[in-house]
Amino acid sequence: MDTRGKETSMPEEGVDRREFALRSVMAMLAGVTITVSGCGGGGGGTGGGGSPTQPTTDPATGDKIGNISADHGHRAVITAAELAAGGALILQIRGTADHPHTVPLTADEVVAIRNGQRVGKASSDEDFHTHTVTFN
Repeated sequence: MDTRGKETSMPEEGVDRREFALRSVMAMLAGVTITVSGCGGGGGGTGGGGSPTQPTTDPATGDKIGNISADHGHRAVITAAELAAGGALILQIRGTADHPHTVPLTADEVVAIRNGQRVGKASSDEDFHTHTVTFN
């Protein structure tokens, strides 16, 4: 109750509603971090529903096909010619997805993939998410 005998929702020495609302919102946002490492969804691509695809080598061409986390239609392929050249690459992994991603690979990483070593790289952040692409 206040000094006049009326009920109040906050003590007089407290904060007003506007200040209370502002402090409440700021407190809620103070520790917020949003991280999306991949997008799910049942869209296209093998392993729909967010399951990763399995990395393979196309025996007919010698191309390496990457495993994409939270895949929904993307496709990561390093051609046999790119593997043989062994230079740095920027893979375009759009596939049948409705947005693109790129994956940068250094020359050393391309050579490692060619030699059968496991290499994983994060894609560019597009549409508020990334994917991890793994070869071998």
